[in-house]
Amino acid sequence: MLGFPIQYNEPLFRPPSEGRSLIIQITLGCSWNKCSFCEMYTSKQFTARKQEDIFADIDAFKLHSNSIQKVFLADGDPLVLSNKRLIPILKKLNETFPKLRRISTYASPSNLMRKSIDELKELKENGLVLLYVGIESGDSEVLEAIQKGETYQTTVDGLNKSKAAGMDASVMIINGVGGKLLTEQHAINSAKVLNATQPKFASTLVLTAHKGLDHYKNRYLGEFIELEESELFEEMHLFLSHLELEETIFRSDHASNSLVLKGIIGRDKSSMLAQIEKAIQEGAGNRKRQYHGC
Repeated sequence: MLGFPIQYNEPLFRPPSEGRSLIIQITLGCSWNKCSFCEMYTSKQFTARKQEDIFADIDAFKLHSNSIQKVFLADGDPLVLSNKRLIPILKKLNETFPKLRRISTYASPSNLMRKSIDELKELKENGLVLLYVGIESGDSEVLEAIQKGETYQTTVDGLNKSKAAGMDASVMIINGVGGKLLTEQHAINSAKVLNATQPKFASTLVLTAHKGLDHYKNRYLGEFIELEESELFEEMHLFLSHLELEETIFRSDHASNSLVLKGIIGRDKSSMLAQIEKAIQEGAGNRKRQYHGC
């Protein structure tokens, strides 16, 4: 962008809700980078950026210091870094931007578990209050098939540990990621994970094989049979019907979703289920999804 104060190491990603946030790259790439469905950082080798380079990026926005209220730390999972490296960055952000209300980042359950509760509290006290966690599935068999490096239990433990430290979580499930063979257990166990952790935000998107379905199948550990759109609706219905969430704000409005659903689960679950039932009854989505290479 002409005149933009810093130059990012692209590709650069952030959650949709961070569209108006300042993005600062703490790491480049993803510390795991093995997930079958993900192509976000396959072009990068994971690297922790030097503190002086990060500070220079922050200082580049001093002229806008009074207008910056939210900062998102990129790339894939900065929490792989020690608190010794993270805390000075958080302090620098708070010192530079006096109206800063929120710092957020992507996080994995395993890296949350590697930190002590005191370390997580220290991060929260220094402004890191929101974590975006790609759960993908709550089913351990599905998680193994997609090479996520997590299980049902590590996911629950990691999320609850960060919650105990006072951090909020925005979690994401991938509709259709386990295919036809694992669809039922994927839906039910994904709901169980959310019930056991009660995240502040939850969302779903639909599996999208950006390099084509054959590429995804080659990375998937097991047999994968894609769901037709009507079957994706059925999986979503099963997932939602098993949710027992009190105040979680739910969104299923990603570009990949054929049916947009929004609401608070504890209040709007019945109406969202009715929307899915109507779509199924009307025969919406009775076709196979189209995958295109990028």
